[in-house]
Amino acid sequence: MISRARNLVNAARSRAKRALGGSPVEAPLSWAIKVPAPDSPEGDVWGDVFYAEDLARALRRLGQTVYVDRWETRTRPDPSVQDDVAVHLRGFHRPELVDGAVNILWIISHPDWVSEEELDLPFDLRLAASVPWAAVMSRPDREIRPLLQATNVERFTPEVQPSDLESGVLFVGRSRNIFRPIVRDSIAAGADLEVYGDLWEQFIDERHIKAEYLDNAAAPGAYRGARIVLNDHWDDMAQHGFVSNRLFDAVAAGALVVSDAITGGFPVEFGGSVRTYASVDELRELLAEGASGWPTPEERAATSRKVAEFHSFDARAMTLLVSAREALAARA
Repeated sequence: MISRARNLVNAARSRAKRALGGSPVEAPLSWAIKVPAPDSPEGDVWGDVFYAEDLARALRRLGQTVYVDRWETRTRPDPSVQDDVAVHLRGFHRPELVDGAVNILWIISHPDWVSEEELDLPFDLRLAASVPWAAVMSRPDREIRPLLQATNVERFTPEVQPSDLESGVLFVGRSRNIFRPIVRDSIAAGADLEVYGDLWEQFIDERHIKAEYLDNAAAPGAYRGARIVLNDHWDDMAQHGFVSNRLFDAVAAGALVVSDAITGGFPVEFGGSVRTYASVDELRELLAEGASGWPTPEERAATSRKVAEFHSFDARAMTLLVSAREALAARA
């Protein structure tokens, strides 16, 4: 596991060096990754924070200096620290551009929250975690490039560990005070469902609830140990083709996943490890033990390697670094 992750990191460094015409370590940039999470214990468990920290580690492996700034601490008090690049992970708050920095907007979720006015702000680069949405929202004077979400290949691997959590049909997520359709449908299908998340008591029998929270460190083992992992999307993300981060993590961990469908479909690197359903009867067939059509363990391992190669945070960090260098060169 460690050697594979190291090889992927080294490959990302080599690609960055070739793309930049030199070693990115020679002249590190100072990066600020801006996240909408509150600077509090509540914010510690936000997905955006885990995402930003994984991206920060990948950029540091490329020799960069990186800070992760939450909403209340988005303006650091030390005037000696000048951000060369600000990556704004779009969330609950509209980003505030950083004077003098290369400002990169990366919309990874909830496209309906992003207005035309916001897109027209003077960002140096606009990215979206959806191929179809990026194409539709681009204009001749406002390019939006697709850059999908990613996974941490050091953690989400298919290698079985003694601490893995074994389960049947697994769902990880809060109820959000709604009976999320994929959970509702899996119960209607008679699945051996196990749920990690809070606010579910009002919708499902307590026998399905394993715990109100699954620590992020335990997620890889939970995905590996599940017979099937369930995934769903917010309505606007499904409509506009924003691929859930859970899919990258689960497939990289070697899991089989049943998901709702989204516009534009899923990355080809997912292979047959992700399947969608359109009815409870179809879901029942997919979730049945011994169901046909699923890839073999060998095929799942090969799929995991493809996801690790093309959709790692190291690959995304390399793309961002090259793009930031290009923006700085254009200014010069």
